[in-house]
Amino acid sequence: MQDQIDNPGRTRWRRFAAMMVPATAAVGAILFGTQSGAIASDITVSGQTFKIGAERLEGDGFKQYGGIVKEKNGKVHPVALSEISSAELYKLCQSVRADLPGLPVVLTINAGDDKPATAKDLLIGMDSLGGNATFTNIRIGRDATDLNTSAQAGSFGQDAQHVTIRDLEQVSRYTTAATFNLTGLRLKVNVGDAAKGKECF
Repeated sequence: MQDQIDNPGRTRWRRFAAMMVPATAAVGAILFGTQSGAIASDITVSGQTFKIGAERLEGDGFKQYGGIVKEKNGKVHPVALSEISSAELYKLCQSVRADLPGLPVVLTINAGDDKPATAKDLLIGMDSLGGNATFTNIRIGRDATDLNTSAQAGSFGQDAQHVTIRDLEQVSRYTTAATFNLTGLRLKVNVGDAAKGKECF
């Protein structure tokens, strides 16, 4: 994750676009929409990204459109916003770097090994998304305001009845949900040598 922060040229929109084929042009539309000021979120983000991985995600009521999030210092980050009405995540992993001076620290959360973690009304603001995706009844190129009234009129949106993503790798800036059930939750603070290789990917 840190190399993505330190090296903006390594942003993973290309992987995101590849996964969303035939929506390659649509990703460009998302970026254009955010650059023109679409969807200024009222959530103030930390400025630090975190990683989410899963063996498989199954989601009903998928929507996606462009957005912007801001830090307290006013710095703006364009993001892809994904809404999922209900989601199941198998072998969920979440990790965040929390290094101290001279001391590597990685916080990890794991869940959903035996039974999937579940979420309702999931909203994700992400920098990048990778995996192998299958969409059911996808509609690409919708006006984003038909998906979320807070979006900018005329900006790009897409939705699908159902989405399956295998080998999910996602770099996010925030996640919200009405309910999030983490079955078999395991939280661990990995410090020093124990932090090496503990990020989700």
